[in-house]
Amino acid sequence: MIAAPPPEREDERTTPMMAQFLAIKREHADYLLFYRMGDFYELFFDDAVKASAALDIALTKRGKHNDADIPMCGVPVHSAESYLLTLIRKGFKVAVCEQTEDPAEAKKRGSKSVVARAVVRVVTPGTLTEDQLLSARRHNYLAALARAAGAYALAWADISDGSFHVTAVEPAMLLQTLARIEPAELLVPDALATEGQIAPLVREMGARATLLPALKFDSSVGERLLKSQLNVAALDAFGSFSRAEIAAAGALLGYLELTQKGKLPALSPPRQQAQTHVMAMDAATRRNLELVQTLSGEFQGSLLAVIDRTLTAAGGRELSERLLAPLTDVGAIEARLDGVDHFARNTPSRETTRGVLRRMPDMARALSRISVDRGGPRDLGAVRDALALSDVLAEAVTRNDGALSALPQSLARELKRLEETGSAVGALSAKLDRVLGPDLPMLARDGGFVAQGAHERLDQARTLRDDARRVIVELEGRLKNETGIASLKVRHNGVLGYHIEITAANAEKLKTTDAGRAFIHRQTTAQAQRHTNAELSDLASKIADAAGEAIAIELQLFDQLVDEVKAASGALGEIAGVVARLDVLAGLGELAVEADFVRPSITPGLAFKIMRGRHPVVEAALKRDAQGFVANDCDLSGNGVGRLWLVTGPNMAGKSTFLRQNALIAILAQAGSFVPAASAEIGVVDRLFSRVGAADDLARGRSTFMVEMVETAAILNQATERSLVILDEIGRGTATFDGLSIAWATVERLNGVNRSRALFATHYHELTGLAQRLDGVANVTVRVKEWQGGIVFLHEVAPGAADRSYGIQVAKLAGLPADVLKRAQDVLHALERGDSGRRAKTMVDELPLFAAAALSQAAPRESEIEARLKALNVDELSARDALQMLYDLKALTKE
Repeated sequence: MIAAPPPEREDERTTPMMAQFLAIKREHADYLLFYRMGDFYELFFDDAVKASAALDIALTKRGKHNDADIPMCGVPVHSAESYLLTLIRKGFKVAVCEQTEDPAEAKKRGSKSVVARAVVRVVTPGTLTEDQLLSARRHNYLAALARAAGAYALAWADISDGSFHVTAVEPAMLLQTLARIEPAELLVPDALATEGQIAPLVREMGARATLLPALKFDSSVGERLLKSQLNVAALDAFGSFSRAEIAAAGALLGYLELTQKGKLPALSPPRQQAQTHVMAMDAATRRNLELVQTLSGEFQGSLLAVIDRTLTAAGGRELSERLLAPLTDVGAIEARLDGVDHFARNTPSRETTRGVLRRMPDMARALSRISVDRGGPRDLGAVRDALALSDVLAEAVTRNDGALSALPQSLARELKRLEETGSAVGALSAKLDRVLGPDLPMLARDGGFVAQGAHERLDQARTLRDDARRVIVELEGRLKNETGIASLKVRHNGVLGYHIEITAANAEKLKTTDAGRAFIHRQTTAQAQRHTNAELSDLASKIADAAGEAIAIELQLFDQLVDEVKAASGALGEIAGVVARLDVLAGLGELAVEADFVRPSITPGLAFKIMRGRHPVVEAALKRDAQGFVANDCDLSGNGVGRLWLVTGPNMAGKSTFLRQNALIAILAQAGSFVPAASAEIGVVDRLFSRVGAADDLARGRSTFMVEMVETAAILNQATERSLVILDEIGRGTATFDGLSIAWATVERLNGVNRSRALFATHYHELTGLAQRLDGVANVTVRVKEWQGGIVFLHEVAPGAADRSYGIQVAKLAGLPADVLKRAQDVLHALERGDSGRRAKTMVDELPLFAAAALSQAAPRESEIEARLKALNVDELSARDALQMLYDLKALTKE
């Protein structure tokens, strides 16, 4: 492995190209350097060694440097994005170095001159804009953490669609906030990265954490960058930002300026978000509830996958954002529910609106690519089409609903905003519609994207170019007649341009004609001769001039359109936001009708009353198998029914499903969605805690039980009376009495100190006695029915407590061997007959370990009846003998 050598090791043998590479590499030492050479991005030295291993491509060599071979590998420019994505996912950051001049221009400076090159972009996990590198329906956030005057703040932005947020954050809430944002990359001051609270976070983020000098987080520099980005002299109009918030936002903008090489993307003004305005959920809760992905990392099977009825990529991102950040402001939640209610009740409006949205392109991401000069004609086309569709969107929303005043206020405001911004960009919309053609190439340099009739001189150049091509065909026919050579062709290649080609066999014949003698020889190959003549040279020149002029005019028009779109980026971003929000509301309205969801009642109190609630994900899975879901009530309002429910019942009965469904209903309601229930009254939940299921954390040296205790400690230290807590089988990972003691104390603390609304599932039936001792605690059980030695799960939650866990019956359903089940039943009966601790010790003494093992492994002893039956030859038995044999076997059963 060879590292890129430092400057002092270069000598007079270093080629000009390698000297250029090394100079650029020194400026980007922390990145893999994609060095453009023709149709490939080449990597050299240590970059090549790392990239070839990560991409599984060949590692070759190119020349020598300081007497050592130079490792090299490369990827084609046309497919570079897929390689970039692989490198980014494996933790690398890439500097893309392009040729910034035409090679022909470089040759004018001398034969050994090197084509000018420069890094035009640095690609990192948080700065992706290409659709191929992104999930269309998920945000890709770049976040920055800053501290100023002892206070912390986070800023985060998705440069692919322009969203930009800032928030002050308490240290204790930092992990929860980051769990909600899920940044692809986090910028951290290097001085802060080693401190006690931040160091574990940086380690966990791994390659997604980028350490920057503390100077990059200076709040005065940040204020200047923010003012420049917003083009204002003061920030007061956008909010009262703390110094830490300004520092975080400034560091983020500075990093974007660095990675985008001065081409800052079109970002919306930073939206200040108060921590108390969203429901707090830690990473464990989000993971356990499988909000946007399952525990195995899959999208299918998550809550988002089940409820998502959005039709646009931007709507999908907005819905995901709402699900990860449910609101706590009653007015804001009700405003969202009003919009959903409109679409759920008004079928013509819903269907017409969704019909328009189905054709809506992702204008936000197209606008982002345009703003950093990575857009093409198709991105301009996306803006054109989105503006045209947005003009008819308001009419679709109000379909069959009379005047605008009949709409909910929140929906009316959205349509008014759409109308105002649409008017502001009306001229741009008309120009895009007039200039752009129907079939758009990906790259502007390919041409052909300007509509016929949009530019007079372009039409003339195209006509000349296209007519000249027709004349070429006519010329070929005439030359065939004049030379008598039927196989003569007028062809074109990149070296000779237009030329006359004849086969080698016709070379002598050519010399016998007047037309042939006027030909000028250009090239001879094994099979053919290539010529030109004065007429073809003149025609080729006209074609080249016309084609070049046409491309030049199109590129000029493209640049003009790009500049106008950039100038209108604020209004265009606002339209994209309105479209996304309308898509979410219409999609949730469709979900409400399709899945029989109801509007929840959101109150500022402490109510939590769900009637006939259902788990949306489980219900959807059962519906696919043509099965029904058993709905259940849950009332934690404390009005004589308990604020904390102790849930007992056997495994597989549905306790965990019941716990999770109520948490998901709270999230859906506060996200602004209808919910799967007959009715729901929910007092706003400030924090949601879920400790359902656990796994070990070997990387941190934590056992399953330790993980469980850490999560439980976080709940007991942070939950308030406005919180919702769901706990499943606390204490099961240790000795029985230890676990029971911890569970007991946890219930007492939750009920008496935290006073949270809570569901507490347990197999410790001793805990059910707390319902008689503690006000606010109630017992419920998941019912089962014993049937023919087994059990039938009814999945019904009813008042009362289970007296058994039915563990052996569940084990039988799981397929445990019969001898194990029988032995377990014997042990259970023995334990139930007396003091469990003393009796268990006695049983161990009576049945040593190896005897127990022998019992489980020994084959069952053959009975006398079985032996006699096996020895029987049925064919030789008479009727009398058979009857006697039956009497004998009958007698043996009585012994």
